[in-house]
Amino acid sequence: MKKCVIAPDSFKGSMTSIEVCQIIKQKVAEFFPGCQTVCLPIADGGEGTVDCFLQAMQGEKIMVPVHGPHMEDITGFYGRFQDTAIIEMAAASGLPLAERHLNPSVTTTYGVGELMLHAIQHGAKQIILGIGGSCTNDAGCGCAAALGAKFYHGAQTFLPTGKNLGQITKIDLSELKSLLNGVSVLTMCDVTNPLYGPNGAAVVYAPQKGATPEMVKLLNEQLIQFDHILQTQLGYSVAALPGAGAAGGFGAGAVAFLQAKLQSGIDTVLELTKFEKQIQFADLVITGEGKLDQQSLQGKVISGIAKRTFPYHIPTVAIVGDIGEDIASIYQMGISAVFSINQVAIPFSESKKRSKQDLARTTENILRFLKVFH
Repeated sequence: MKKCVIAPDSFKGSMTSIEVCQIIKQKVAEFFPGCQTVCLPIADGGEGTVDCFLQAMQGEKIMVPVHGPHMEDITGFYGRFQDTAIIEMAAASGLPLAERHLNPSVTTTYGVGELMLHAIQHGAKQIILGIGGSCTNDAGCGCAAALGAKFYHGAQTFLPTGKNLGQITKIDLSELKSLLNGVSVLTMCDVTNPLYGPNGAAVVYAPQKGATPEMVKLLNEQLIQFDHILQTQLGYSVAALPGAGAAGGFGAGAVAFLQAKLQSGIDTVLELTKFEKQIQFADLVITGEGKLDQQSLQGKVISGIAKRTFPYHIPTVAIVGDIGEDIASIYQMGISAVFSINQVAIPFSESKKRSKQDLARTTENILRFLKVFH
């Protein structure tokens, strides 16, 4: 084997995608010493997205003083790749930053906007936003405010959060639009939730961010009012747009305020890293994630990788934690074989402690078998 491309997602709760790459790369070098390995760790837009891009592409990590989810002073960061900036929402409004005071009715995305502002002021013409792992429910109003948007309640400007979105009486986007002139914004979004309702931002995601049942009801009502305000002030609604409810309604705000395009995370990553060029002359592609199930078949990492390797007839192996039911169609998509790293029948709370060694052993067994034919 002369060339192997390694492009896994993280194994949630046990290994980052960078760690998975390193383990597999080490085993490939052990069994095929002359093999060229290309590592492309995949992130879904949440915590670790910037680091994954920095592993796959030449760029630099920029540290920036910004405001955190409770408007406290923190240091955020983003990745700069020529005139493109990769920003993960979690760097300024992530759940771990608010874990001692979880309250999505008051947290803000203001720091995310500050990261964008810094990137634009330093020459970024394309902003790619990863919006996973947020602790907010402000529909992106904080981000927009940091970029120059003004939200009024009567004659006074204020910073809307989840609890008072419905108090907005006027929106002025003139300064924001001037700033974003000539700048494109792409948002990595892998969920299809609408802005509000039973499958909306508040009902589905706010409880994970610390919302009580009463707070969930309040947040949902505020998002409904916010949509009515958008219709009145901007002349359109984005509430039913697939992904509008992502990251506490940031999906809706990204489209309404930033004129952003919502695109699947895997498509964004593979396009930006020029994946199809990377797999040229590859003898094998190894991908993987924590669990292969029906959701994996709907535009997640493994199916996204398979879609691009299939036309080139490149053998593509998926190494995963669990294997769900009814995943046979993954083979028609282009996956050659699927292997679970689970060596013994034990609960995840125990198996995650040995996931790295189990991944190494599973990879070794695959490579031992391939070695027979080389």
